[in-house]
Amino acid sequence: MSERLVRLAARIRDELTELDRVAGRVAEGWGRALRNGDDYYLDSVALNLHGFYGGLERIFELIAATIDNTKPKGENWHQALLQQMATEIPDLRPAVISQKTLQFLDEYRGFRHVVRNVYAYNFETAKLQKLVADLPVVLAHGRAELLAFAEFLQQQGS
Repeated sequence: MSERLVRLAARIRDELTELDRVAGRVAEGWGRALRNGDDYYLDSVALNLHGFYGGLERIFELIAATIDNTKPKGENWHQALLQQMATEIPDLRPAVISQKTLQFLDEYRGFRHVVRNVYAYNFETAKLQKLVADLPVVLAHGRAELLAFAEFLQQQGS
């Protein structure tokens, strides 16, 4: 099990690097949309916001499968997985994310659903603007908590 924990910690760190790239693409796309008035850049912003949450969800799924040995099922599994990550499992692991981060991420989870089910030209610019504006704070919180969890895994695996 210890080697699996160390590999999971490394995977979390790798995914965080990718999330930094995605956040950079969100910022660049938003800037171009504002400068050019070209709403096609908003499609890129929305897709990258979707990718941002998708990357976090991949991490959460790996943790659920590797550590918790259970992944939520059913219609609301995305929401249940997020809640699972904010819950400490005694004698197994601490909470992966805080309740505050859960609240932040729940907005991105909900937006992920919108991106998958709405035509791009129907995205609400005000909603995009809020998600873009909040992204640096959300990423900072998520990064700190996931790095702390990766360190926990590293220690458990050593």
